[in-house]
This record gives sequence, structure tokens and C-alpha cells, in this order.
Amino acid sequence: MIEGALYIERVSNYFEFLILEFDFDLVNKEIRGNTFYDVQYRNMAKVISISYENIEDYLLVNIFLLQNGELPNYDDSTKTINLNRISAFIIPKINNSEFNANNEFFSNCLAENTLERKLLKLAKTLRLCLIHLSEWPLY
Repeated sequence: MIEGALYIERVSNYFEFLILEFDFDLVNKEIRGNTFYDVQYRNMAKVISISYENIEDYLLVNIFLLQNGELPNYDDSTKTINLNRISAFIIPKINNSEFNANNEFFSNCLAENTLERKLLKLAKTLRLCLIHLSEWPLY
């Protein structure tokens, strides 16, 4: 288990590239007791949610494609995209040099435990997927 403040700190650190490279703003930090944490980033076209269910030890990264500036229905699979779904299409197409460059980009991020390693892996995957998002057929 992780405390909410530490979760938000780690997400803010590992996913800082969203602000620096992709013109997102950190718009929401939610802590519901010690059971659920969510950090959301938003730009003109997307909202990215990085949530964690502490008791279930379940991490989820979703990309919401905004419709007229509004969040889509969560069940609309064409506008609510789970990172696992998009990475299954994009990651196999990425070459080793791009993986190495991405790993170098995150070389200053330290992960001290299993959850932090999972978060860092998701950050690395998300960055690669956003770079190649236009290649995804449903985008």
C-alpha cells in the first residue's frame, strides 16, 4: 500500500513529460481515503487519468479523447482508450533505438518498490504511445 500524497508525488514526477512535451496541465489530484487515488492531466484534445486502487493494487491509465471539450462516456471505447489497449498496437512497432532513447529520457527517475516500478513502466509506455498516437487506426 502507498499513501495518497506519495502516490501523487510519484505520478507527478514520472509523468512530468506530459506537461513538458505534450502541453498538458495537471488538473486534478484526488485522494479518497486510503483506497483510491487519481491524477489527471488535460490538454485541448485529451484527458489522461492515472488511477490506483490501493486495496486491489490495481493501476489504470486511460486516455479520454475530448468531444467538444467534454469527457466522453466512459464506455465509449472509441473515445476512452486504456493504455494497455493502445500499447498492444503501438509498442511492437517501435524499434530498439527508440526504446533506448525513451529509457534514457527516464534515467533520472528512481523507482524504489514494485508499485513505483509499475508506475514508471506505465509512464515510459504512455510517452511512446503518445509520440505514435497518430499511427493508431482508431485515432
